[in-house]
Amino acid sequence: MANQSEEVNQQRKVVPVDLDSLAEIELNDDDDFLKIRETLTRIGIASRKDRTLYQSCHILHKRSKYYIVHFKELFALDGKPTNFNDNDLGRRNSITNLLAEWGLLNLVDVNKTAEPVVPLGQIKIIAHKDKPNWELVAKYNIGNKK
Repeated sequence: MANQSEEVNQQRKVVPVDLDSLAEIELNDDDDFLKIRETLTRIGIASRKDRTLYQSCHILHKRSKYYIVHFKELFALDGKPTNFNDNDLGRRNSITNLLAEWGLLNLVDVNKTAEPVVPLGQIKIIAHKDKPNWELVAKYNIGNKK
């Protein structure tokens, strides 16, 4: 019988992800990169009992283009095993579509984020004024080597 650690490792595999599969975006102006990066720190999955928010998506600047990516896609781009699935893709798409609705970005290809999507009830959005009341946790740190 496999132990829990072995089962988790079996669920994680190297998922093929390339830049063409990511949600490419365009910024309206130069300040938008920082606005989007900060906004994404307040969107994710919440643990209400300890008021912790786990950030779902990041903004990636690669080869003069910008992308909204799920943190598991970033692991895959690094060649690390991940369990990125349709629900993760749906969360990325829903968050990207929200940012576009809010006027923070423009989608290069609206079809890439049309399906799948998740209900907004699966995504927690922390208001900027409530940020001090939450612990915000990023599961991936862009640019940091460990």
